[in-house]
Amino acid sequence: MNSPLARHPLVQLTLLRFREFVREPEAVFWALIFPILLATGLGVAFRGGSTGPVNVAVTSAELARAMDGQGALAPEVLDTGAALDALRAGRVLLVVERDAHGEVVFRYDESNPEARAARMAVNEALQVAAGRVDPVSVRDDLWRETGSRYIDFLIPGLVGMGIMGNAIWGLGFAIVDARRRKLMKRIIATPMPRHLFLGSFLAWRMLLLPVEVGVPVVFGALAFGVPVRGGMVDLVVISVVGSLAFAAIGLLIASRAKTIEAVSGLMNFVMLPMWVLSGVFFSAERFPDAMQPFIAILPLSALIDALRSSMLQGVPLTGVGTELAILGAWTVSCFAVALRIFRWR
Repeated sequence: MNSPLARHPLVQLTLLRFREFVREPEAVFWALIFPILLATGLGVAFRGGSTGPVNVAVTSAELARAMDGQGALAPEVLDTGAALDALRAGRVLLVVERDAHGEVVFRYDESNPEARAARMAVNEALQVAAGRVDPVSVRDDLWRETGSRYIDFLIPGLVGMGIMGNAIWGLGFAIVDARRRKLMKRIIATPMPRHLFLGSFLAWRMLLLPVEVGVPVVFGALAFGVPVRGGMVDLVVISVVGSLAFAAIGLLIASRAKTIEAVSGLMNFVMLPMWVLSGVFFSAERFPDAMQPFIAILPLSALIDALRSSMLQGVPLTGVGTELAILGAWTVSCFAVALRIFRWR
């Protein structure tokens, strides 16, 4: 530690960022352990293997017998009141009963895709039991190729969410805490150039990036076989560009805030819409067409789209140029504004 390089202010400030990180167990948990726990839970819940039977409630033994032999259905005979209670509680997806005229009635939530699928399966079973003969012979060819499963969709989303959260929270809290405790005022009173202080945050982000990206990617590959078809170099480039964009956003958020409460509110205000809109856990295509242009320019949307294109489809960097350009625009604009309005005291 006596070499000129080790004594350089940027090195010492970066080491300061490292010590602050490892001394906070909560930061280590949210940055490294939480993504693994989340990926494990959702990966097991939506694993690519065979799914269990569909739970439906029927109000007569006759309806239950009509579903015998259908392994995908698990009918439970209940009275009408108990069946509706089970539907409200989510224990069953569908309630099947006959009305006074002998007509079969399906009760279900039409906004739930699983409930709609259950309705189709039960209707098929009842029609066959009533003697229907299908005029066309069909068969199922179940397709579970690696890269098309939910866990494959999820891991890039978690990687993008982790990059965003660690960059914004890491910079925002550290800067505002230093300002609140008047540490920043003391640091800038030294001969150290101010750009080295801010540069230490950027250097620390780049040092932490291989861990926060590598841990969920390697875990996904080993535990669930999630592919990285675009190669590690492309993954590194996309992650670095994304981290720079969110570091710039974090710097902008923290540029004027004086209290932890203020910066926490600003960070949640910025990140919460992206958690919902940017397709972390489900496709952003579910939102109305009128919202798609706005969603596309969100930095988390651009990062996750680039990660999924590279990891799952093997698209080269030239194929995600639009997404990288969006991230670059966020980086330049946010850094420029943040440096202009940054409060040192």
